[in-house]
Amino acid sequence: MTNAIACVDKAEAFLVIGSNTTENHPIIGDRVKRAVTRRGAKLVVIDPRRIPLAEYANVFLQIRPGDNIAVLNGIMHVILQEGLHDAAYIEERCEGFDAFAASLEKFTPEWVEQNTGVSADALREAARLYATADPASILYAMGVTQHTQGTDAVKALANLAMLTGNVGKEGGGLNPLRGQNNVQGACDMGGLPNVVTGYQKVADDEAMAKFDEAWGRKVRREVGLTVTEMGNRAADGSLKALYIMGENPMITDPDLHHIEKALDNLEFLVVQDIFLTETGQKADVVLPACSFAEKDGTFTNTERRVQRVRRAVAPTPGCRPDWAILADLMGRMGYKAEYAGPEEIFEEIRSLTPSYAGITYDRIENEGIPWPCPDTDHPGTPILHVGGFARGKGLFHPVDYNGPDELPDDDYPFFLTTGREHPHYHSGTMTRRCGRINDCFPEGFMEMNPVDAERLGLATGDPVKVSSRRGEITTKVQVIDRTAPGTVFMSFHYSESPVNQLTNSAACPTCKIPEYKVCAVRVEKL
Repeated sequence: MTNAIACVDKAEAFLVIGSNTTENHPIIGDRVKRAVTRRGAKLVVIDPRRIPLAEYANVFLQIRPGDNIAVLNGIMHVILQEGLHDAAYIEERCEGFDAFAASLEKFTPEWVEQNTGVSADALREAARLYATADPASILYAMGVTQHTQGTDAVKALANLAMLTGNVGKEGGGLNPLRGQNNVQGACDMGGLPNVVTGYQKVADDEAMAKFDEAWGRKVRREVGLTVTEMGNRAADGSLKALYIMGENPMITDPDLHHIEKALDNLEFLVVQDIFLTETGQKADVVLPACSFAEKDGTFTNTERRVQRVRRAVAPTPGCRPDWAILADLMGRMGYKAEYAGPEEIFEEIRSLTPSYAGITYDRIENEGIPWPCPDTDHPGTPILHVGGFARGKGLFHPVDYNGPDELPDDDYPFFLTTGREHPHYHSGTMTRRCGRINDCFPEGFMEMNPVDAERLGLATGDPVKVSSRRGEITTKVQVIDRTAPGTVFMSFHYSESPVNQLTNSAACPTCKIPEYKVCAVRVEKL
């Protein structure tokens, strides 16, 4: 991961995959467009939909949902065959190259075309465009990670960046565009089951010793559960209680019938949120929290930049900042957690987190600092892996292509892929309550290619029933050539047509992220 803004401003070429950048990350998307139109930067876009950014692309590869790895391996096959890789960089800074190179042998452009439908000539053009630019930047988002092979796809992207010498240089790198504004910060603070702050492993006694001392008791060393595992454990009765903060799984989790059964099976459910969400309506206790505009603290953005957040308006009566709610709760459970405010909490964070150690409120008063920042004299690290990798040498990972967990068949003949649309945000907890936005965009649609719509006798605005192996919903059709024939698209913002009743809960075995981006559905005119 590098500095996303710097990469956009300096890159000579971009490969954008699994990211509807202009709609979901509009500031970065706008900079990419300006780089193309004003500086002449080259652009490759890989996506199942002809997203707005594709109109600016030199090469657009419209793939089937779930074919990321096959296409990426095909691109790398071309780069190797045509000698476009950075041999000196690989020799000096990487290892595992021979096994990796051998793993690409079958992924010829012709094999990719036969197995994915992507033109062999277009694949070659994309490979040459990316590999001959210096520097070249990769931008990706949840269209890469929300697959059963999501971790493997990220490894394939890392392989591609190392293959061309584009890691550790300004304007290059591998840039994940995070799904929400403080996802990076939440992960940094230990919002994962196997780490505490700064990705220090809970099973590492040496790392955890300082937490034992700071908190005055021995911290448990067991790895916790992922969100997917929590749902399964709640459903089978082995998880008895759940505390949900700022999350609305009754809209955002896959296979909603399953998650509803899981939540209903709990003995005790607490929801802490800024509105009474669909999930909050199931809670035994609801704790009203403050919105971002009503509290002080820090957010860490997609380029690891720790930035101050300042209260702009007084909190709604009865609502409290998250930290105050949690500190009070800890006190009532027997652990004295008394803080004067967010800055005191941040001082504790940096005392226990080496990557945050040099960041203080005074230093980020006017401008944020990207971690790692080990001491107060350090300027921060805008670009990772300059001159070397944290592990020593970058490791190439051979990655094979297995395809998605679920494919269309005679009963469910369409690919369904899901995502966001520009007007609304995530589960709609905020934007669906915004009058002007909701007046203009009050309902969701299912995008369908004109070829499929004509075959089914459908026109824009027609109501349809969409069914998968897990459930069915009703919505309206939008006939548009954004998706390829055989693929339909829906956003997940609308509780009236909750697309996640259809999606597949099969998950990546490594990171346990569900395969939101691919399932098989049937479409019937109502």
